Amino acid sequence: MPHALSFLPDTFTEYEDLKAILDVGSGSFEIHTVCETHVHGRTFAVLTASIGSRDPRAPAIGFFGGIHGLERIGTQLVLDYMRALLGRLEWDELLVRQLQSIRLIFMPIVNPGGMWAATRANPNGVDLMRNAPQDAEERVPWLAGGQRVGSWLPWYRGRRGAPMEVEAAALLRVVEEDLALRPLSFALDCHSGYGWTDSIWFPYAKTRRAMPHLPEMYALKTMFERAHPHHGYIFEPQSHQYLLHGDLWDWAYDRTPPPNIFLPMTLELGSWLWIKKNPRQIFSRQGMFNPVKAHRTARVLRRHANLLDFLTRAAYAPQRWLPQGHRRDELLDHAIDHWYKSERK
Repeated sequence: MPHALSFLPDTFTEYEDLKAILDVGSGSFEIHTVCETHVHGRTFAVLTASIGSRDPRAPAIGFFGGIHGLERIGTQLVLDYMRALLGRLEWDELLVRQLQSIRLIFMPIVNPGGMWAATRANPNGVDLMRNAPQDAEERVPWLAGGQRVGSWLPWYRGRRGAPMEVEAAALLRVVEEDLALRPLSFALDCHSGYGWTDSIWFPYAKTRRAMPHLPEMYALKTMFERAHPHHGYIFEPQSHQYLLHGDLWDWAYDRTPPPNIFLPMTLELGSWLWIKKNPRQIFSRQGMFNPVKAHRTARVLRRHANLLDFLTRAAYAPQRWLPQGHRRDELLDHAIDHWYKSERK
């Protein structure tokens, strides 16, 4: 009897959308295949598209999606922003000037094999966001914090001492070569599936200790709240929710060469609200992590464009907001009071 996966299509919608965007934008984007992944006789390229200043010291932002194959809405958000960017290039002179001073790097489908097969993990059964080598410094949630028992259980990290999965290694290579070598860079990694509200998480996930660039992250948070006072995000360290082993962004952040500043953030879309509004979708693997109804998908794509635009504007003028000297010390105190007040007692 043929394997059930043999009846699945050769491709999937988001992958074809990405190729169509890159075809239209081939004159604007620099396109690279950073690795390939193989699943049941099919091969998918993991692609990046870059645009903007070629100055290696120019600030840069990386937009990532699809690390977990079931979380299609994150990929759709990045693709929608890429599509809008190409449309704006035809008339938006401010955007053209902006891109003369900053660089944007898009990696919308980090885990195409998992997205094709409708699995959270990659084709080897590894959860890419648990695949970096480091262990958490404290106890993590059972299973969800990352486990090495086997790929037959969720949140599998891979074998201890084994090389990182090709998709995880490719993401880290993009960060190392295109982001972390610059004086200032951001990353926004788009996910879904946790909580009732949308959240912006930042390092650390491995420890409850504060990240060294807490004042810079607090400055970003404050600016965003002033620009968009009704944004509705919870902006906090991931450790406030749970700890985990092998977080890729912890690994990349800790390996950024000083004095460079790399600020990775995870946009975690709260999918429980979609389930509350449409309880029947809980019986669908896709429905657990994505807004199934078309009008809700459109609303999500509209709602988060402000965040992506904000990051590009913040990167454009770092001299106007990056804290220095006494001001940085003040912001550190405010940040600790805001996020780590209980640890001060």
